[in-house]
Amino acid sequence: MKKTKLWLAITGALLVLLGVLCIIKPISILMAVAWLVGLITLCSGISKFIFALQTRYMLPNTGGRLLSALIQVMIGVLFLCNSFFAIDVLAIVFAMWILMESILLTVQSFDYKKAGYSGWWLMLIFGIAGIVLGIFGLRAPIITAGSLSVVIGIAIIDIGIAHFFGFAGIKKFEKDVEN
Repeated sequence: MKKTKLWLAITGALLVLLGVLCIIKPISILMAVAWLVGLITLCSGISKFIFALQTRYMLPNTGGRLLSALIQVMIGVLFLCNSFFAIDVLAIVFAMWILMESILLTVQSFDYKKAGYSGWWLMLIFGIAGIVLGIFGLRAPIITAGSLSVVIGIAIIDIGIAHFFGFAGIKKFEKDVEN
């Protein structure tokens, strides 16, 4: 249980730190993320292309794998050459991640309630707040892209704080188990 608490505390702290960086350096963070996603996608596409060529006589559907590799390479190049397009796409991807993570935290808050943790409702509130932010990000991606880093920063801080409440809940669970 000590490792679980430690990982929750570390995760919470790192998420809060990342959220603060997103708010303080919004354009720099977005450009760095867009570039990194582009680079990883490009490398993945090249690797997939080489794999498809090397296995073309052993595996069927080489054409499908080559097409998929080509699309990945094009997306990687597009992200590397057009950061603003990448930022728009990232707005949608991050909004979906925030929405899914927040739904999970909201559901988990009821597990904490069943276990007797009195702060479960704080997890619920932060989970619902994250859901609202995620939905906003999906409904207005152009607006979100303009303020993406700040919105993402706030949402990541929100999720990080919720992890701290989970940390506190686990401490309570430990005390209950010991008794």
